[in-house]
Amino acid sequence: MDLKAFVSAVAQISEEKGIPEEVVMETIETAIAAAYKKDYGKKGQIIRAKLDKETGALKLWQVKLIVDESMLKSEEEDVHELAPLEAEAEGLVQAAEKKAVGLGPAPRGNIPEGPHGPSGFQVPGHTDSGRIEEEELMEEGEKKVRFNPEKHIMVEEAKEIQKGVKPGDELIFDLETRDDFGRIAAQTAKQVILQRIREAEREAIFNEFQKKQDQVVSGIVQRIEGNTVFFDIGKTVGIMLAKDQIPSEHYRLGQRLRVYVDEVQIGSKGPQVYISRAHPKMISRLFELEVPEVASGAVVIKSIAREPGFRSKVAVEATQQGIDPIGSMVGQRGTRVTAVINELAGEKIDIIEWDEDPEQFVANALSPAKVLTVDHEKNRMLVTVPEDQLSLSIGKEGQNVRLAAKLTGWKIDIKSRGTGEVMASPDTSESKERKEEKSVDEREKKGKKKKKKKKEDDTK
Repeated sequence: MDLKAFVSAVAQISEEKGIPEEVVMETIETAIAAAYKKDYGKKGQIIRAKLDKETGALKLWQVKLIVDESMLKSEEEDVHELAPLEAEAEGLVQAAEKKAVGLGPAPRGNIPEGPHGPSGFQVPGHTDSGRIEEEELMEEGEKKVRFNPEKHIMVEEAKEIQKGVKPGDELIFDLETRDDFGRIAAQTAKQVILQRIREAEREAIFNEFQKKQDQVVSGIVQRIEGNTVFFDIGKTVGIMLAKDQIPSEHYRLGQRLRVYVDEVQIGSKGPQVYISRAHPKMISRLFELEVPEVASGAVVIKSIAREPGFRSKVAVEATQQGIDPIGSMVGQRGTRVTAVINELAGEKIDIIEWDEDPEQFVANALSPAKVLTVDHEKNRMLVTVPEDQLSLSIGKEGQNVRLAAKLTGWKIDIKSRGTGEVMASPDTSESKERKEEKSVDEREKKGKKKKKKKKEDDTK
């Protein structure tokens, strides 16, 4: 074996896949053990390998689990467990025989060779993974195993070989090293390597993006399927569902945008990274990138209220004396806040100064409207404004007072100083989208009632 070429190949795989070299070596060793077992081993054996990449020396050994009588299943338990499995295997045999003479349908899939079922069939529920299966059984402690001389050894016999061993320990038997593997064994090793490398790569990607969760990353629009947009965010694809999109934003292929990593999950096809551009925290992450005071902690974002694509309110506080929190967020000539607005497709952003006094905080949150008085009434804030500031404090379709209520956590009623009549409350203020949804629901209900009435009239 060309050690120099081998070490170079391992390093290349490690760099390309983002997998540690130790994991790549473990994968190769597992593949060698699988190939050895295929050509020279027996069913049920647990074989392990160790390859020294500096000298090229290969060591192989068989592992047997030391057991005692309490860890083994009785004959009654064995028969009771095997009965339904053998019946199922027997059914597969009969189905195959019928198919051979044209009497019935073929069994689903290929029938694998296995150690337990009749006619060489693999009995469902039994695996040949050996090491993992035994370790899981021993960890649980309550389950018992079926004795197999290829992977188990009784404690009395084990003590004759090595003193001081106890049930649950492993006993190692050295194996003769081989270097002439057949074609099937080589193919087995290849499949093991590909599968393990793929699993390790998925795990590496999952770990990488789990660290990036709750952060902003750059992505390129890769494809659009219905209401779902897929972004290329590096080693994997980010999934942006309809609820995570800015309503006023239109995406096109190849477009580069910043996205917020909302959630990372492991799916059947590998890591699934869910991203968002509508999440409130995306605003705070963008300000961290644009405003050094926020990144350093000199200015803290206390709360955010957002209606994606339309308007947001951000409450900030300075943790150091002499720093203007609003001025830091806005920047010279508005450059900092403008950069964030441009990134969010022109979404308006109001910077509000946070205050410990809830009444003062509510007054600040209704900016740009001027507030005369704020009265605390039970779980509500009753705000009085000048008559000419009433519409401004409420905002278009109640947006300003609704965002102020979300930002402060208080229910807010606004009344004019002139009339004294309460003009708005966030309990009844609804966004345009919600009003449209309600109107559609009402039209559907009316249509159903008309159809029902017409059907009743026809039956009469």
